[in-house]
Amino acid sequence: MMKSTMILLFLVVSIMRGQNLIPEVEALLEKMTLEEKIGQLNLLTPGGGIATGSVVSKNVETKIKTGKVGGIFGVSGPDRVRIAQEFAVNNTRLKIPLLIGADVIHGYKTTYPIPLGLSCSWDMDLIEQAAQMAAKEATADGINWNFSPMVDIARDPRWGRIAEGAGEDPYLGAKVAEAMVKGYQQNDLSASNTMLACVKHLALYGAPEAGRDYHTVDMGKVKMFNQYLPPYKAAIDAGVASVMTSFNDIDGVPASGNKWLLTELLRNRWGFNGLVISDYTSVNEMIAHGLGDLQAVSALSLKAGLHMDMVGEGFLTTLRKSVKEDKVTEAEITHACRKVLEAKYKSGLFEDPFRYLDTDRPKKDILTAENRALARKLAAHSFVLLKNHDNILPIKKDAKLALVGPLADSRNNMLGTWAPTGDPNLAVTILEGFKNVASGARITYAKGANISDDPEFAKKINVFGPRISIDKRSSEELLQEALAVAKTSNVVVAVVGEATEMSGEAASRTDISIPDSQKKLIRELVATGKPVVLVLMSGRPLTIPEEFDLPVAILQVWHPGVEAGNAIADVVFGDYNPSGKLTTTWPRNMGQIPIYHSVKNTGRPAPKDKFEKFKSNYLDVDNTPLISFGYGLSYTTFEYSNLTLNKKNIMQGESVDITVTVENTGNYDGEEIVQLYLRDLVRTITPPIRQLKGFKKVFLKKGERRTVNLELTPDDLKFYNGSLEFVSEPGEFEVFVGTDSNASLKKSFVLK
Repeated sequence: MMKSTMILLFLVVSIMRGQNLIPEVEALLEKMTLEEKIGQLNLLTPGGGIATGSVVSKNVETKIKTGKVGGIFGVSGPDRVRIAQEFAVNNTRLKIPLLIGADVIHGYKTTYPIPLGLSCSWDMDLIEQAAQMAAKEATADGINWNFSPMVDIARDPRWGRIAEGAGEDPYLGAKVAEAMVKGYQQNDLSASNTMLACVKHLALYGAPEAGRDYHTVDMGKVKMFNQYLPPYKAAIDAGVASVMTSFNDIDGVPASGNKWLLTELLRNRWGFNGLVISDYTSVNEMIAHGLGDLQAVSALSLKAGLHMDMVGEGFLTTLRKSVKEDKVTEAEITHACRKVLEAKYKSGLFEDPFRYLDTDRPKKDILTAENRALARKLAAHSFVLLKNHDNILPIKKDAKLALVGPLADSRNNMLGTWAPTGDPNLAVTILEGFKNVASGARITYAKGANISDDPEFAKKINVFGPRISIDKRSSEELLQEALAVAKTSNVVVAVVGEATEMSGEAASRTDISIPDSQKKLIRELVATGKPVVLVLMSGRPLTIPEEFDLPVAILQVWHPGVEAGNAIADVVFGDYNPSGKLTTTWPRNMGQIPIYHSVKNTGRPAPKDKFEKFKSNYLDVDNTPLISFGYGLSYTTFEYSNLTLNKKNIMQGESVDITVTVENTGNYDGEEIVQLYLRDLVRTITPPIRQLKGFKKVFLKKGERRTVNLELTPDDLKFYNGSLEFVSEPGEFEVFVGTDSNASLKKSFVLK
């Protein structure tokens, strides 16, 4: 039988088996040697940018020219990428182009709020627009593969990478994952302004013990399926092109070598047919986990369902030996290579290896006025008004204002963690933003305090550049300057919180309060008797019980991105009415962690209004959080009424239509995020007290009243039972609708 006939027969059989093979890829695989296939499984970084791991690849140029590289990351710009791509297509036998990857986490050059902040907009259209903009800019610089979105559910704010995800809730997290995948990939992966997305980190990376990054995770499958896996699956269902494994173990087996995770769950159960890549050297790190030497862990990973090895080069250096020793098969290597080649085919790289390398595009598509305007809008929509004592906010634009704090004029801390492609020098400081937006205000600035007075702590934070600068002046001198400025002003705005790298990867903290240097500044400013606004900047929820009890306004702004100062000024001076709602629960103290809204009841639930022995209480603090999930104030007020359900009894497979009346009863136009929570009263596994199952963002003019429609679909009533079946069980359900997770309007229905 002729070779082409054999290929055709193989394709027909494979398609009948549901593999949907690509003829051009199969034809190329027929020509490849074992060494060439192994080379495609190797992803390297030549360094030169901000490192995202402790290892930098060596001799990258030589390896590309000798066919030992399938993709690279850490290289950008049409000219630089063209050089690398030419190494591959002009020097290798089969002229296979490279994938060009990058970590574009919250914008490329036009950075926008950290993902945790962006999620607080609860605005999926805006989030999709943000991802589209990031893809347009990154592809203009030659990048075709993005290691984003990170969708890990996180309920422990000690974990620094909580900044990178959408918070604690699987329903909201799934919606954000879907929006980001759609934004990056849109409808045509081969278009020059779209890029392959990579959902990460599969799986459970956001639940490390003690909140310590890279630490072990221990979780049962019922909790896993109901509370942690939904955002990953949402990304898969949205058509994400690739998946990145996590550093942690699952049931004792590290994710990069976990066959249950990568084959049984991801491929067989969820039907994912794309590319699976390791995280940065995570294959090699299985040695430290105790799974064997480099050859052993590389073979384990390949057989588990991993296709590409990031930076570690274990596949490159050991797989041929493993084939000879019958520890892996060439068919397994061919399968992994197929997934790499298919990703390149979908990106249009075989048709044109240089399709992303138009040298005119960076000037037209990157850091444009339009992009910066969107970044400014995204930032303003991410801010959460936590408190507004005596309606201090908004401030009049002709105010005599003291702007103080170590973050008030700190350009290096505006972009936030995980912005390796952004340029801090292009960021708008808050002092600049105030002058831009309120040119009639009389603004006086004083630093007031260092972010931290601890030089050893500052050294750890300043790995990627100066984030904490310790002033040559004494702490007392800084404080007295700020107090003098405050006393001559009518209102004080203090910008306080975390430096950029106090959260993020490898930035776990056991104390997530505001540093003492800034705490003292806040207390002394309040003691002046002047109205005080705290603009709070962080990459995580903080413990702020002392600050929350003070007579202040508190605006949580996360790390807002390149347009930080302008966006903060827009909200502080009332050009935009804040509408953000928290996507994480804020604890009263460290002892409450982990804390989240969808907790289960216990057999001994604590009374709400008093302490009772032998109930599930703390002796020293209430069970309730300081600030609840879904919480966020506005400059106006909203009232809810007339909650109705269209049915009191439904059958399996039926939906429930819900309406509620929302009225803007305050003095400003504003947006409200209407939230729907569900409680399943009786089922075969213990249910959460409440679960988010719907939300809608509405704009209401002052005095306007509107009927808001929500829906509970059949899937919203389902859960994974003890057999991991996705089911809904007959019984009574309670529906709560309101402004946050403490929503009080309630109705019931029965599922027959």
